[in-house]
Amino acid sequence: MTVSINNFDASTVSASAHVDIGDAVRRSRQAIGYSVDELALTCGLTDAEITKIELGADADPGKLRRIAAALQLPVTAFLLS
Repeated sequence: MTVSINNFDASTVSASAHVDIGDAVRRSRQAIGYSVDELALTCGLTDAEITKIELGADADPGKLRRIAAALQLPVTAFLLS
């Protein structure tokens, strides 16, 4: 099942469509070749903030926008993985 901003209807999304934003951030960071330290420096967050996001403990939209900009990705890349 693919969920996009254009066809998103929360009432029809099943539990199996769960998106792991933290995992998507980690995979995107690794695909670019950044360490946590490098990403933190590039987007202006701390190592601890990046780690919390990748572990799924924080999904602050502002922080996700900063990470996406640093990785030159749209924020939706973290939602559609």
